[in-house]
Amino acid sequence: MTPVTDSAVKDLVERVCAGDVRALARAISLVENDAPEAAEVLSGCFPHTGRALRIGVTGSPGAGKSTLVDKLLRSYRAAEMKVGIVAVDPSSPFTGGAILGDRIRMPERIGDDGLYVRSMATRGSLGGLARATADVAQVIEASGKAVVLIETVGVGQDEIDIVRLADVTVVVLVPGMGDDVQSIKAGIMEIADIFVINKADREGADRVEKEVRAMQSLAGKHDSWVTPIVKTIATTGEGIEDLVDAVEQMKAWLAGEGRLEARRKAYWRERIEEMVREALLKEAGAHGLSAEELGGHAERVAAGQEDPYQLVPRLVARVFGHDVGNCVDKS
Repeated sequence: MTPVTDSAVKDLVERVCAGDVRALARAISLVENDAPEAAEVLSGCFPHTGRALRIGVTGSPGAGKSTLVDKLLRSYRAAEMKVGIVAVDPSSPFTGGAILGDRIRMPERIGDDGLYVRSMATRGSLGGLARATADVAQVIEASGKAVVLIETVGVGQDEIDIVRLADVTVVVLVPGMGDDVQSIKAGIMEIADIFVINKADREGADRVEKEVRAMQSLAGKHDSWVTPIVKTIATTGEGIEDLVDAVEQMKAWLAGEGRLEARRKAYWRERIEEMVREALLKEAGAHGLSAEELGGHAERVAAGQEDPYQLVPRLVARVFGHDVGNCVDKS
């Protein structure tokens, strides 16, 4: 790859914001691979973000998330809305790449100028999202997409990262795969803005709906939004328009009383803390604090041979050149 100069990055960002697909693909690759130019690309894209609706789609593997996303994008494209998709897939143990590509799942959509699909590998990240997912979504949004659909890898109730990134979180359940049990787990109940019972023509769909409603009544109301339950058969498209309507109702609710701003403020607070941690770890690495050394300290601490509460201030002092004293919380 040709080295990117400052002027080249500026040109790249301008082309991204103008909707150039090749520029968008290159910018995402720089961001996803944490290239030296990534921060400048993201900084250039940032002023062009904040206007798209981010819809997260999560749920157990096999729930039909990809088919549901495909039907949603068709609905939005029929309304002439530009759509971006970030599909987080499991990593290949051989290449580290995504082993399920949504461009394979949606071959007939290739060539649609109003659609951009990016498959990402988790690369070991927990929480259902790859570490760079938020940054990739931001670059796609900057390219002028009105809707960004984010499909998670599907690891069950641990998929809580999506609620931080998405404006609207859709949790997909399906009868006959244990979701009548999965639906009562607190993590799933808390992150859902909209429940979808997919494959609703299967036996047990009504039971899943009843159990979700029962859990909603037990959970109590946290705000004025009552999480709707939408039944779909994604393979035929049945119920998709009901889902789109539910998303639009959620969007309208978020627009009132500063709710969307509050959500995004909470997201950026956590995201900035995460970025600061990453920056500090990089700075520590640049000052010789390697993963191998940390591993050695971890081994000695685990064996009771080293005191972590005395160790950490020493490491910080070594990296930043001053004693942090009692700044480490010993509670």
